[in-house]
Amino acid sequence: MKKLARAVSITKPQLQIRYKTVHFAKETDSTNLWIKRLAKEGASEGTLALAEFQSAGRGRLGRSWEVPEGTSVMMSILLRPKFEPQYAPTLTLVMGMAVAKAVKSLGFDVSIKWPNDVVVSHKRRCEYHTEMGVRDGKIDYAVIGVGINVNIKEFPEEMADKATSLYLESGKEFDRSQIPGLVMEAFEKYYEKFTATCDLSGLKEEYESILANYNQPVRVLAKEPYEGVARGITDGGELLVEKTDGTIVAVSAGEVSVRGLYSYV
Repeated sequence: MKKLARAVSITKPQLQIRYKTVHFAKETDSTNLWIKRLAKEGASEGTLALAEFQSAGRGRLGRSWEVPEGTSVMMSILLRPKFEPQYAPTLTLVMGMAVAKAVKSLGFDVSIKWPNDVVVSHKRRCEYHTEMGVRDGKIDYAVIGVGINVNIKEFPEEMADKATSLYLESGKEFDRSQIPGLVMEAFEKYYEKFTATCDLSGLKEEYESILANYNQPVRVLAKEPYEGVARGITDGGELLVEKTDGTIVAVSAGEVSVRGLYSYV
């Protein structure tokens, strides 16, 4: 693993972003692991890590996430929230809204596949997930990792029907350096709304307006898989699924995966 290439301070007074210090590396094991090391060394809330390449990147449920160097945005943000640990997983949905808003500002029609994929043309273009460290029953730190496929020109055959990039959807390359700022500008606003109530009550309507699964048939890949129709989310971020017998189940993101009945979404 190459060592930290440089650390810079963001000075954009018009944005009042929570992140203050940005660490950049040509290569690291993963930005989430890097941020967790910085957190244990005492780094402050708002520290951001970005890398050109991750040798051990991981997505939700421990899936490997590796893309060609210099093609994507790979970053992790350090938070030190004061709320109780049970609320931290919902930050994944908060970040999803921020990523969707950032990508939309670049001219794309986006939606969110619950819980952690921003999609276009029914294909995944980015993924994000949250991890945390707990000490004495309190959150010591929370880390949200984000990976956005920007200038990737092709995917392996096994991923071609599920993944896409900004380049593949538009036919043009994008300046990746602008994207972290767009994401964090949106995240700050959503994060403040979330921390005011420790739930999604103030964000639920907006989230459901871009929820790709909303009122769509889905298959819940649990221990005993079942099918139903997604009916939105709870204030706590669970997906509401109406089963074929009419009962409605609140599905937790940490327990299952959800797929569209007829496609990835």
